[in-house]
Amino acid sequence: MPFKKFAPVAALAFAALFAGSAANAEKLSVAATPVPHAELLEFVKPALAKEGVELEIKVFTDYVQPNAQVVDGQLDANFFQHKPYLDSYNSERKTDLVSVGLVHVEPFGAYSSKIKSIDELKDGAQVALPNDPSNGARALLLLQAQGLIKLKDPSNILATARDVAENPKNLRFRELEAATLPRVLPDVDIALINTNYALEAGLNPVEDALFIEGEDSPYANLVATTAAKKDDAAVQKLVKALQTDEVREFIKTQYKGSIVPAF
Repeated sequence: MPFKKFAPVAALAFAALFAGSAANAEKLSVAATPVPHAELLEFVKPALAKEGVELEIKVFTDYVQPNAQVVDGQLDANFFQHKPYLDSYNSERKTDLVSVGLVHVEPFGAYSSKIKSIDELKDGAQVALPNDPSNGARALLLLQAQGLIKLKDPSNILATARDVAENPKNLRFRELEAATLPRVLPDVDIALINTNYALEAGLNPVEDALFIEGEDSPYANLVATTAAKKDDAAVQKLVKALQTDEVREFIKTQYKGSIVPAF
């Protein structure tokens, strides 16, 4: 029965080979917000493992720590933001984070639990906006696109409520942390909400938004890291894994238009 004698030895050899391969895998730690970023990272994790990269996903619910921990070297990269937010963060904090690849667009939308159509928006209505500069401006630009307000500079991607030149409905703006906006829907007339937070709250941007950005939105979500790590092999493998036909199909079938590929 030579096979029986050989089998355990072969099994041990295979196990040792697998363990050695796992031990040699390069670890890559990436910060992400839960939906859809962490979900997309989980989707590509097996493909990265085959490329010799052990992906560690750290989930955050805010927009500050993912950048701060990459800057501090606690994490290698992050996946949660668009370029205007990244530029604003770098400018405010004198950091050197860079984009290494675009993945998807999350069309930004307006939601309400009080009205079913923007035509129902009353004079003096209360409008909740994200309080970070880039997303707050994005919300104002979307309101402008709907003809609800007019900004002093219609192209200012860092506009604030103070830059509103015309406000025929006398809208009252509340600037709040982006993550809290779904929870304040009962307290305001409309809220401009990032799609990742809308999805987490069970909102369907395609069906529930009063109005929403088009697919040509310039706010594509990206993978970011430090300038020193932008050419790191594991980081480049991550970007490549996130820009495949398989990911494109996953985005289309999983999110049904709530997010759209940007590659």
